[in-house]
Amino acid sequence: MYDKLVLQSMILRKALKFGDFTLASGKKSTYYLDCRQVTLDSIGARFIGEGFLDLFQSENMKPDAVGGMVIGADPITAAIITVAGLRDMPLKGFMVRKQSKGHGTDKFVEGPIVAGDHAVIVEDVVTTGGSALEAAERVRAVGGIIDGVVAIIDRLEGGAETFAEKGYTLRSLLTVRDFGIEPNK
Repeated sequence: MYDKLVLQSMILRKALKFGDFTLASGKKSTYYLDCRQVTLDSIGARFIGEGFLDLFQSENMKPDAVGGMVIGADPITAAIITVAGLRDMPLKGFMVRKQSKGHGTDKFVEGPIVAGDHAVIVEDVVTTGGSALEAAERVRAVGGIIDGVVAIIDRLEGGAETFAEKGYTLRSLLTVRDFGIEPNK
């Protein structure tokens, strides 16, 4: 069963670091959220999977598939589809490559997703939303219908607005304010 306070505590202990950091977006920050310390932990993965499935239910979201940009979204996707399987909920996962392999099927989107599937893009931390938007566009290119973006943590630094401009809604399990941090705007 999902418990927001347990997930929040795990992130606080394991993932939140203070210092001088450059984020994937290129922005500078005095804190960093290394969510892989939680997404690659068995207990953390379970709470993340349960949290997102509960979020889907509360928001009346019924995706056929979930996934996002490799590597960060991979353990999140695995957690969600594993917990869905335990709940007897049919749900597929997919991975979006940054570059095609150049061999084999040479796909950007890997997994059992097919044209017409409703998909939710998953992300660990959203700052500006760049990588999740790229993932969404690649899924749309293979015929997927994007029902929104979900993140473990929203840094509240413009990602939601960026998604809204493209017609996507961002939902998150937590925001930086849950850790007493005001967003860097």
